[in-house]
Amino acid sequence: MEIILSGQLVLATLVLGSVYALVAMGLNLIYGTMRLLNVAHGEILMIGAYVAYWAFTLLQIGPLISLFGAMALTGGLGWAVYRFLVRGLLAGSGEIVQRIEANSLLIFFGLSIILQNLISLAFTANERAYPYLDQVIRFGGISIGADRLVILGISLTVSLIAILFFRYSMTGLAMRALIEQREAAALVGIERDRVSLLVFILGFALAGLAGALISMTEQISPFSGFPFTIAAFVVIILGGLGNLYGGLLGAFLLAGIEVYGVALTSSAYRSILVYGVFIAVLLWRPQGLLGGKRIS
Repeated sequence: MEIILSGQLVLATLVLGSVYALVAMGLNLIYGTMRLLNVAHGEILMIGAYVAYWAFTLLQIGPLISLFGAMALTGGLGWAVYRFLVRGLLAGSGEIVQRIEANSLLIFFGLSIILQNLISLAFTANERAYPYLDQVIRFGGISIGADRLVILGISLTVSLIAILFFRYSMTGLAMRALIEQREAAALVGIERDRVSLLVFILGFALAGLAGALISMTEQISPFSGFPFTIAAFVVIILGGLGNLYGGLLGAFLLAGIEVYGVALTSSAYRSILVYGVFIAVLLWRPQGLLGGKRIS
């Protein structure tokens, strides 16, 4: 009981959950609107992390500033991927569209391998890290790094802005319409091509932002994005594919299972816990914990 009520573990769960929510949001948005499984999502995150690392190392620009550059670069990459890889295929006949949606896993897997190897050739495969806001803050009996507090604040703020954006803005409402009924959305005048392009830009930019924040606390390498891709998939499976609000709940649920599971057992069980939850949800409730409804 003492472990369950530990403020240290509660805070750790909040920090990790906010990161998972931010990582999964872009992936869930792209799947929800276009049914495309972007398994290269972790590599986009990794690019954002490298932008923050090199900006700090070479230019002494902190990640709280360079995260805007990371978002711009990854958002531009999202534009290029949609414009040159996805757009023409989705504009084809219904049979072609169904085929590209079914094969999206292979397409983005290829993109993932290309990005990993390009970054390896450019910067080697060595792990890299940099110190930033690494002082420890103590209040009550709880200790936490200043960098993690900043990550928590930014992640929660971005998640709140995203909720307001999808609920109240015209563009956000158009994205929600595509998530609910893609074909019906076109009948009421929504420009699917324009909205889909914005979805790719936003989804990739959110991954870049997450990468810049994660680089403050984690070592990065060309292959460091894969674990976050897996975590993002677990989150959106927990919350329901295409359910953005459910993804927020899924993120904190996965973080709680991971933090408390490791605390009660060992860090060696982390992967077992994550994959075990993933398999259990697929078997017990494949539509997700909140899969009965989409974004509301």
